[in-house]
Formats: sequence, C-alpha cells, structure tokens
Amino acid sequence: MTERGRGLAALFLLWMLLVAGAAAAPRIGLVTMEPGEEYWSRFGHNAILVDEGDGNEPTLYNYGYFDFDEPGFLLRFLKGDMRYRLVALPFSQDLAYYARAGRGVTLQWLAIEDAAARDLADFLAWNARPENAVYRYDYFTANCSTKVRDALDDALGGLLQTQLSGRSRGLTYRMESLRLGMPLPWMGFGMHIGLGPYADRPLSRWEESFVPMRLREAVREVRLPDGRPLVTGEDTLLVHRLPPAWDEPPQWRARYALLGLTLAIGLLWLGRRTPRALAGIAAGLWALCGVTGLGLLALWLLTDHVAAWGNENLLLFNPLCLALLPGARALWRGREPARSFHRLLMLVLLGAGLALFLRFLPFRLQDNADWIALMLPLHAALAWALRRRG
Repeated sequence: MTERGRGLAALFLLWMLLVAGAAAAPRIGLVTMEPGEEYWSRFGHNAILVDEGDGNEPTLYNYGYFDFDEPGFLLRFLKGDMRYRLVALPFSQDLAYYARAGRGVTLQWLAIEDAAARDLADFLAWNARPENAVYRYDYFTANCSTKVRDALDDALGGLLQTQLSGRSRGLTYRMESLRLGMPLPWMGFGMHIGLGPYADRPLSRWEESFVPMRLREAVREVRLPDGRPLVTGEDTLLVHRLPPAWDEPPQWRARYALLGLTLAIGLLWLGRRTPRALAGIAAGLWALCGVTGLGLLALWLLTDHVAAWGNENLLLFNPLCLALLPGARALWRGREPARSFHRLLMLVLLGAGLALFLRFLPFRLQDNADWIALMLPLHAALAWALRRRG
C-alpha cells in the first residue's frame, strides 16, 4: 500500500472511531414519580434514565430500594443505620408499576455532553452491580433523590451544586416533611414530634432537592455555561391520578392553641367537679407523655437519627411524667399522694415553661411552637388543679 493509501486508511479508521463514539453516547433523562399512597412513597421518587439508542429498551436506575424481609432490617431502621441499594430496571417494567399505582411520571431530557453521558452510564452500570449497589441511607442527605442529584452533578462537572447552593426559599426539612407526610396523620404528627432543631434550618435549593419534585423544579432553572437550558425537553409519561401533594405545610398553630386552652379549661372544671375523673385523665396524659418522651430520648442517645437529636419536645413530653403515675393512682383512690408528687408536678410544669422560654432565644432553631401551644396549658392546668387539691 502506498503512503497515500495508508494515510487515507488511517483517516477512514479515525472517522469510523469518531462515528462509533458518537453513536455510543447515550441520552440521559431525569424521571420523576409523584407521591404514592403508602407511607414509604409519600415523598415521591426519581431515577435516571439511560437510553443507549441501540434499539434496546432504555434502563431506569433507581436509588432507594429496600427489602423489609432483609435480615436485621428492622433493627437497623430503628438505629438509623438503614441500608438501601441501587436497582436497574427495564423502563417499561418500572413504568408499568407506577401506572398501576396511579402515580404521575414525568421525563426531562438533559443536555449532557457525550463523553460525560457515557461516563455516567458506565458509572451507573457499575454502581448497580450487587457488590456495589448498597449504600447507607439517610432521609434527608442520602436518599433516592440526593443520590440521583449527586450522580447528575458529577456528570455536569459540579454545575448543579454551583447554581443551586447559594439560593434559598426558606424551606426546611420539617416544612417539607409535614407538607408531604401530613396527609397520613400518624406519619405527619410523628415526624412533627420526633424532628429536632436539625430539621429547622433554612435549606438551599441544592439541599431541598432531597424531595424528587423539588429536584425536577431545580433542573428546569439550571443553565449550561453557554447559557442553554439543561433541560432540552420535558414529557408527561403518566398522568397523576391520586390526590395531589400539599403545596404548603399545615398552618395549625391557632388550632393547637385553641385545643390546648379548651382542654385545660376542661381539666380545671373536672378538678372542681369530679377529682377522681381528673386523676384518671391525668394518668392517661402522663403515661402518653412519658412514653413519648422516652422514645424521643432513645432517638437522641441510642440511634444515628441525627434529625432527632437535641429535641426540645422532651420538655413537653417529659419522661418524668411516668413518675407521676403513682400519685395519680393515689388520687384515684381518694388518698393523698406522696410529698414528692407535688415537687415532680412543678418540675414537669417548669420543663414545659422552659420550652416556651427557649423559643425566644435567637440561637435556638427548633420550630415546636405548635406543641408548646398544646401541651403547656395542659401541664399548667394539671399542676394548678392538683396542687390546689394537695
């Protein structure tokens, strides 16, 4: 072969390689699923779609899969050491599940450069292998959405974090948790009691994307270095058939306060008319407060649930309330309780008062005014009624 022929062959080979490289670049999409009815689906879900463009079905990479039947799952869940994993599923199979559940699904195609898209697809395929798929889950910082966000951000060279970190709408982990969880009252009230001050600091747009729908909103606003939008197209794949998520967290402080004052007046009335009934109701309230307080204390001291640490609701749902139960039993039987009963009663009231005082300190962040409005009048009414009786 002549030198010219060899040069032409080399150019042809280079051209073939470039064409093959271009053909091998996958399309990357962000798929967002609306909240479901089950408690574990209330926050929604998202995943990364990889379409290789080779005629085969696209693959959907889902972070956040778990197995209730996995050995030790419940114990690790209680301790805050949850282990979740990445699962790769055929797109049509995953979509069929959400169609049956009535959950809406949207797809956003992203303008990721070919080389970065190839690297992302290869990383996801590697990450989905059984030996690599498991990760330590955290509700707010390492969930299905933040893992998707981080993978996309790596592919974009940090573009998402750069554009989203310095901006905030004042949302907090508590606000988002109540907004999405409160349609299931036991879930919403449980989170409202159990979350500590960690959940009340304002979040950046980057941090609030722990909610899949917030990440979908955020990527709509992201711009590439040349000014083009990151999202090149958005499609609704499934229409949401379930009740929509709340737009705002509940604003029930006035209701809490009204309920607390009404119940307090009722306790004072019972103290005058039927002291024995007052003792029975007090015993039930103290048992509830004490058990709840022990749970909050255990979350703080015995688990890795960081969002529950330092919870000031311990002052309102005080474990010391359990020590008041023998006194309530004595009152029920018409006897005078031990002298320590009245000191404990005042100590519980002072704890509730301290919760109110802490609300006025500038360096305290916990948003527990709802529970103060409800519980402080009850503790005050019981202390007044039973102290007068004593």
